[in-house]
Amino acid sequence: MRPPRVLTIAGSDSGGGAGIQADLKAMLANGVHGMSVLTAITAQNSLGVQGSWELPAEQVRAQFRSVVDDIGVDAVKTGMLASESMVRVVADLLRTLPDGVPVVVDPVSVSKHGDALLAADAMEAVRSEIVPLATVLTPNLTELGPVSGVELRTVEDRELAAKELLHAGAAWVLVKGGHDEGETSVDVLHGPGVRRTYSAARADNRHTHGTGCTLASTIASYLARGYDVPAAVGAAKEYVTGAIAAGFALGDGIGPVDHAWRFRGSSS
Repeated sequence: MRPPRVLTIAGSDSGGGAGIQADLKAMLANGVHGMSVLTAITAQNSLGVQGSWELPAEQVRAQFRSVVDDIGVDAVKTGMLASESMVRVVADLLRTLPDGVPVVVDPVSVSKHGDALLAADAMEAVRSEIVPLATVLTPNLTELGPVSGVELRTVEDRELAAKELLHAGAAWVLVKGGHDEGETSVDVLHGPGVRRTYSAARADNRHTHGTGCTLASTIASYLARGYDVPAAVGAAKEYVTGAIAAGFALGDGIGPVDHAWRFRGSSS
């Protein structure tokens, strides 16, 4: 029997730590068949992003139709969308998906190193075009304010921002707490009548490149496997916590999380 099929629509990370590469690794590690639509190519390593090139819209459309029309999909994850025009192209494609296919949206705006991965004028398009299509939206604390349009000054503002995103059409909003301080990382899932927290001890490890991509792809993987949203988020939180703890040095900067941590642990 074939495994569930998950499609990532995102940018490429030449260093292999984030983006399409991280998505496909996470999907394989969590029991699904990963497929890809590249929106942009980056020259990227452990030190940062040295260059970024958006693909033509016709290439993005052709990749999507090639996969969806022949192989089919059980879930979709979006990541780096680069520009306002690309956001609209991807939104149009997502609207053609069969009913019931869940979409996990990681509203990527900057890299782990602070390099811009989304044009400054594109976040409004993400809010109006992509957010209403999201089964699960996964902003971190850097992305939450811009994507919601709420200025974050207090913890209460985070709650307001999540509510604004639900009002904008997202079915569920997972506010990630990885950028918070403290010994515990707490993510908060907001949904229809639900507010649920997912906590994990913070690993003493700076090698966390690809965390957001990995979490969103893993959520999509478990949704494709038939989990409901709270259960998919819980399974993904457990997986990414282990991947962060096992993150390793690579190059002279911030290394990646270890997508194969479960396999390495079982062989030791």
